[in-house]
Amino acid sequence: MSVVYRILIALVLLICAISAYSYGNSAGLFGFIILGFVFEGAFWLKLFGRKKSENKAH
Repeated sequence: MSVVYRILIALVLLICAISAYSYGNSAGLFGFIILGFVFEGAFWLKLFGRKKSENKAH
C-alpha cells in the first residue's frame, strides 16, 4: 500500500472519530461516543500498523 493512500485513510478515520465525538457530546448520544472510540482505534491501528511475524520452519 502506498504511503499517500495510508495517510489518506488515517486522516479520514481521524475526521470520522472527531465528528462522532463532537456529535455524541452535543446531542448526548452515547452510541456516537462509542463510535468515536471505534474510529480512533482504527486510526491508531492504521497509523502504526501491525508487525508481520515471520514463520520459520524448524
